[in-house]
Amino acid sequence: MDSISIQGAPSYYQCEVGVLDQLPTKIIEQGFKKGLFLHGNQSLQAANPYLPDFPLAMKKVLYKGECTQEEVNRIVKKIVQEETDFILGVGGGKVLDIAKAAGHLSDIPVILIPTLASNCAPWTPLSVFYDENRNFTEYIVYPKSTFMVLVEPRILLEAPIKFIQAGIGDTLAKWYEADVLSRSMKNKPLAIQIALHAATLCKEVLVKESVRALQAVENKMVSSSFINVIETIIMAGGMVGGFGGKYGRIAGAHSIHNGLTTLPETHRILHGNKVAYGILVQLALENRFDEISNLVSLFQDLQFPLCLADLGIKKNVKQVVKQVAIRATREEESIHLMGISTPNLVEEAMLNLEEFMIRVRITN
Repeated sequence: MDSISIQGAPSYYQCEVGVLDQLPTKIIEQGFKKGLFLHGNQSLQAANPYLPDFPLAMKKVLYKGECTQEEVNRIVKKIVQEETDFILGVGGGKVLDIAKAAGHLSDIPVILIPTLASNCAPWTPLSVFYDENRNFTEYIVYPKSTFMVLVEPRILLEAPIKFIQAGIGDTLAKWYEADVLSRSMKNKPLAIQIALHAATLCKEVLVKESVRALQAVENKMVSSSFINVIETIIMAGGMVGGFGGKYGRIAGAHSIHNGLTTLPETHRILHGNKVAYGILVQLALENRFDEISNLVSLFQDLQFPLCLADLGIKKNVKQVVKQVAIRATREEESIHLMGISTPNLVEEAMLNLEEFMIRVRITN
């Protein structure tokens, strides 16, 4: 087994109502002189009611809508021009990924304030890159963890409900992918055991509390279920990869997501919802249709796609499946960690899943 490098957590993490009131003090304690404040339009609007007055100069920079290498290079140039000594990233996963990448290239600390609970981007020391057409290109893991992550639950509560739904889908995959990657290991190192405990928490908390958390969003109430679910998405989800390394990051479900990004019909669908569909394909690859049956009711409650039609794919299904399968099994894809090496295996699994869902719907 390859050695495991552990990056279990940011240097500092806190999640509580009013946590941003402490940010000025924390900035002063670090001796920072000038910051670059990276944000989106909507994320700034969402966070503004909770942001404090900053005790130093902050250069505001609006991101351009996609996490690309070009966008990261643009932010790095701004850092050099403005002579900033830290980055404050406020936004969803793409803003945070750009901030992390720019911080890595500039070798300056990064403070992250998530405005969405759509994935574990606030926690994990990596960035997912796309091209200008929103096609996945690569992800890069950084040698340093993020300096500080501050989660104000009221910001996440105000976000559209679809984003926490997507976060639930992305995080539910943590269990299924970590399980398949580590299942054959006879003597699991302690780091892998910790990753699997975190992955188990991901599944158990989300199955038990996701519906109640979504009700809390609808009622605009910071409930215990809401806090548990957002921290599961951000913290527990991030710990799976942080302690498990490549044995806890991604496997088949995320490769299927990457294949789906080649279809224009899916560009409107959030990352986590495509990953949720990828869970089903991964289970079909393992011939675990009993577990797929166990997930159907939860997927319906959470409005996750169960078949290609739910993803907007209703024509030329075999051609689409072939296209997704070819992309999902490219040489660099994580699906190979499952022992899946050829597109025809993915094609077969996707078509078998289609037939299975037809039978499920007829039965129901």
